[in-house]
Parts: sequence; C-alpha cells; structure tokens
Amino acid sequence: MATMAMRAKLTRVLSILVNNNYNKHNTILNNYLRSGTSFTGLARFSSPAGAVAAVKDQELVRSRGVGLEILGVKDYEDYRRSLYGDITHKALLVDAVGTLVIPSQPTAQIYRKIGEKYGVEYSEDEILNRYRRAYEQPWGRSRLRYVNDGRPFWQYIVSSSTGCSDSQYFEELYSYYTTEKAWHLCDPDAEKVFKALKKAGVKLAVVSNFDTRLRPLLQALNCYHWFDAVAVSAEVAAEKPNPTIFLKACELLGVKPEEAVHVGDDRRNDIWGARDAGCDAWLWGSDVNSFEEVAQRIGVQV
Repeated sequence: MATMAMRAKLTRVLSILVNNNYNKHNTILNNYLRSGTSFTGLARFSSPAGAVAAVKDQELVRSRGVGLEILGVKDYEDYRRSLYGDITHKALLVDAVGTLVIPSQPTAQIYRKIGEKYGVEYSEDEILNRYRRAYEQPWGRSRLRYVNDGRPFWQYIVSSSTGCSDSQYFEELYSYYTTEKAWHLCDPDAEKVFKALKKAGVKLAVVSNFDTRLRPLLQALNCYHWFDAVAVSAEVAAEKPNPTIFLKACELLGVKPEEAVHVGDDRRNDIWGARDAGCDAWLWGSDVNSFEEVAQRIGVQV
C-alpha cells in the first residue's frame, strides 16, 4: 500500500511538471520503481525541482548505458561518480550551529549563571522549557527571525526564557555568544578535512540561519578562512528551509545546485530545504558522523 501511495504521489508530481512528455517520464518513473530502489533513495522527489533533476539524471544514466540497479541507496556514491567522475560533488555546504560548531555549555546553564546577578530565579529546566516555547513561536508577521544583528528577536527570547528584561543582562549574554569561549567545533578534525577538500578542488560554504555575528564568530574560532563563501540568513533575507539561501550559496561558489551537497543536523531546515533547492543533502549524526566521512563520500581521501 505504501508503495502504491508513493508511486501515485510521484506520478502526480511528474504529470504536473512534464505535461506533454508525461508518458516518457512516467516510463522512467516506472523503471525506478521496478528496479527495487529504496524510496529513501528517491528523496529528491520531495520537491518538483527534485523530480525534474531525478528524471534528467535517469535520462543521462540511460544515455551512458549505466544499469538502473545503480540507483539504489547502497550504490548512490557509484551512481554520482558515473555522472560526475571520482569526486561526486563540486561543492560542500555546511550548516553552522549543531554541525560545524556547538555551544560549549548548555544554553540554559549560561542564561542562569549570568542571570543570577540580575535577579533571574528560574531553574535551568524552567529556562530551557521557556526558551523552547519562545523559540517555536511565530516571530511577528515575518518569517525572518534574524534581521541584521538579530537583537529584537534575541531580546524577546532572553526575556521570555528568564523573565528578566534588564538591558545590561541582555547585552552581556549577547556579547558572550559572539566569543570563542561560548562555542567550539563539533569535529576536532574539521580543519584537516576542509584543507583536503579544498586541495581536491571542492568549494566550501557555510549556510546558516544566524544573525550578522556569524562572520566574527567564525573568525574568532579561526575557521572563517576555511570557506569560500558564507550565506547567512540575516544577510540573504531568507531562512532555511527556504531554498533561496541554498541557491545563494551555490551562486556565491559558482556551482549548480545539483553539483553541491549540504550537510546539517536539522531534517526540515537542512535536508528538506537543500533538496528543494536541487542540492544533495546528508543529515549530520545519521547519514554522516564526521567531516572525514563526508569527504570520503565525496571521494576525497584525508
């Protein structure tokens, strides 16, 4: 039943996209389904752009005489190499918080510790729960939380989380999260991996929902120079999962979306968003667990 439902969904997507060429592309879709390909391997069909890309890829595979069995998840890297060569992607896009960097101490702990001298009495658990509720709420009438330096948004988060609206307290917290003591790299081997990727000709970019503090933060962590481009939501005026930010990163790198892979820790923002833009995408902590593993999947030995 699941197979039939998925097949019906994919067929509807293709029928909208290809109109007069429906029969040809539906035949391609049927070949995908008969080949036994895992539906996980068809994730790019989650968007119209993904469906078109998959159809084009399939036509290219057929023109090169490559068998359909290559399209399974297990052999996905081989499939990419059959199209693009030994290095499967020309560019790597990396999420910032949760993938490249993480807070050195729990957020609620810092809010509580700094807040004690300003009269904050909530426990860390209370602060964490209030923080989560506030962060999940719609931010005004805009889809953008981080505009310029993001101060209005973060003032709302801090006061909602702690019950304290003291401007000095906010400024101390805000400044703290711009320093290297507040953050550290998720992967201690990141530097050597990114150097190997750049040496192999793979272009690198950070793609992050963040305010304008991201660039000085990356500089403070001595990793800003690793990247050829940085796409920050506060500067692009689009937050993940909006595909605009991924497309901007590709534009800055001078690559096509289908030539890039994005790695991030949020399924909705990073994986779905990147695929809607036409990029490949891997979930940090699931599909890949280190940047060395990312490099290996791309085809670069570290």
